Amino acid sequence: MNSLVLALLAFVGYIIAYRLYGRYLWKKFFSTGKQQKMPSHEFNDGVDFVPSKKNIIFGHHFTTIAGLGPIVGPAIGIIWGWLPAFLWVFFGSIFMGGMHDFSTMFISGRNRGKTIGDLTGDVINPGTRYVFQFIMQLLLLIVLAVFAMIVGVLFVQYPEVVLPVWFQIPVAVWLGWKIRQGKSDLFYSIIAVILLYLSVLAGVYWFPPITVPPIMGSSVTTWALILYVYAFLASTIPVQKLLQPRDYINSHQLLVAIALILLGLFVAHPQVTAPAINHDAFNSSDVPAMMPLLFITIACGAISGFHSLASTGTTIKQVDKEEDTLFIGYGGMLTESFLAVLVILAVAAGLGLGLVKDGQLFTGSDAFYHHYESWATASGLAAKLEAFIVGSANLLESYGIPKDLGAAIIAVFIVSFANTTLDSSARIQRLSFQEIFKDKTGKVRKPFNNRYAATTVVVVVAMVLTFLQPGATGALMLWPLFGALNQLVAALALGVVVLYLIMKKRNFLLALIPMIFVLVMTVWAMIDNLLAFIDDRNYTLIVISLLILILTVWLLISGLKVLSSQKLKTRLNVG
Repeated sequence: MNSLVLALLAFVGYIIAYRLYGRYLWKKFFSTGKQQKMPSHEFNDGVDFVPSKKNIIFGHHFTTIAGLGPIVGPAIGIIWGWLPAFLWVFFGSIFMGGMHDFSTMFISGRNRGKTIGDLTGDVINPGTRYVFQFIMQLLLLIVLAVFAMIVGVLFVQYPEVVLPVWFQIPVAVWLGWKIRQGKSDLFYSIIAVILLYLSVLAGVYWFPPITVPPIMGSSVTTWALILYVYAFLASTIPVQKLLQPRDYINSHQLLVAIALILLGLFVAHPQVTAPAINHDAFNSSDVPAMMPLLFITIACGAISGFHSLASTGTTIKQVDKEEDTLFIGYGGMLTESFLAVLVILAVAAGLGLGLVKDGQLFTGSDAFYHHYESWATASGLAAKLEAFIVGSANLLESYGIPKDLGAAIIAVFIVSFANTTLDSSARIQRLSFQEIFKDKTGKVRKPFNNRYAATTVVVVVAMVLTFLQPGATGALMLWPLFGALNQLVAALALGVVVLYLIMKKRNFLLALIPMIFVLVMTVWAMIDNLLAFIDDRNYTLIVISLLILILTVWLLISGLKVLSSQKLKTRLNVG
């Protein structure tokens, strides 16, 4: 199979899906034809609620939901073969992830910009609000604590990216200032991207690698401390002054990265040398069974619960018009999925152009089988990123970009997106945390009505988790919970969408089918994890896993009770 053919099929398929299925969802299931006043206008506070152009919000939303997800997931999920990974990413995003992201954003816009956790309390009963918020807080805590470590590891592993990643911040502040002055966002964002890539050149060729002195024997710990300070500031500064313009630059960076990889596919058009179905993986006792793990391993790019937290946490509070939710929510999901497809192709085809290990050159299928010779060798962060970076750098080298520069361009792209996930998660978690302390009038109780106080609690708790173990690895204690927990949030969020559609007397099957599928796969994975935790006598994860399973059953039973009592219609303000 030629990699270029797969890329073009996916690209055309996503365009058709958006124009047909996406617009079908909008017209038949959600749009009422009436103009709805958006929360960004109703509660405009100049900090979190800020009406903005849809192209700018698209950039913010995409970079928030993407992060490392559509890279590391496919880069390990391909171990079972490129075909299962490709099919799950392609069809999962169109019929599951797109519905999930768009619908939760739309419903939040109809309900004062509330997070999916707060909406659960409105749809079902007040008690379920706290159950869902607990699950959200746990998920976001893991994301924040782990990404502080991950970005620190990446800074140590790729010191040439430190300069361009940090240089992006003052450039973003400058871009935001120009946009607020009424200047052309497109023109000045292009200048910002040019400055970014000049800094990449500087980081590779003109300046020595930037390092930091170790704290407690680890430079990762030093970087994690710096990153937490940054996350605190970035998540409390008005969104239009840093977060929006920085993510807008990153969205341009994404387009550049996609263009560079596609150009490599056009020039080199390498054959896919990875197996369509990796029988070695299926027959190996070392590699876990594909079912249900594929659907947990590849989340971003297909469907991810974190997306509903972003859609209802920060994005909807900046959407100017209701119809923009289709472009931002559904379109953003398909764009992320296309990135995941390119990751699959970079690994399945680009890696075969040349992988050097221990002084030996591997090409073709040998490169794939060497890198994915076991689950252990392929599942670490470095291994996941290496497969994508090397494969992409090979594609860029096919038309003259030096391999070290190509690797740096892709690495800066990766770290920039990881950094976006870090500070966006802090803001989303702070907003969710504040909702927990709302009184009956909807006002947040003191002192958590103060964004600095609320953010301090969020950041300090994550810091404690991060630094529980040497090298800022404390969050890895909870990391085995992340994949299933993330997909559980997706299933529960779709459950809220199902109840909404039932209330609106519209066909709810298009939300119910993906909800059931994701829920079954998730609970299956959670039970497998629980059995593994019992075997390992990991009592912390055993207790947390049992608690999450009990809370999930409670949420499902509560939702069914609402349906049977026919009280759903009175629980949600639909405008």
